[in-house]
Amino acid sequence: MDISDSTFEAANRRGAAKKMTFPAAVAVRYDRRISRIVISLASGLQIAFAPRDVQGFENAHPADLVDAQISPSGLGVHFPKLDADLYLPTLLEGFLGSRRWMAAQMGKVGGAPASDAKTATARESGKLGGRPKKTRDVAGT
Repeated sequence: MDISDSTFEAANRRGAAKKMTFPAAVAVRYDRRISRIVISLASGLQIAFAPRDVQGFENAHPADLVDAQISPSGLGVHFPKLDADLYLPTLLEGFLGSRRWMAAQMGKVGGAPASDAKTATARESGKLGGRPKKTRDVAGT
């Protein structure tokens, strides 16, 4: 695949713009004590999260998370034992996964009853026939 000089320069401009709007990673480690991946950014911010909350890392073992490498741009982290990468801007944009994946995770919890009281109320309403049917206003149609 041939890449023209103008395409290459445009890609470099986009990369430089992204680097200016997002602090680069300066360190990454897996903290076994708290079972979290910890990424330190150039801004001083540290991001710590459980691997099970990240798309593609759900079944990772602690041994798989050591020896992570920061990309030359500082915007990516590579986990060689998993052959998996995290792109920091996207990671934070979707909160540890793509928007579609995060929506699926939220959907798993969304329909679950929040409390015993809610469950009991739902059961009682169901015994009464559920939600009342909407009546159409015949005069208005």
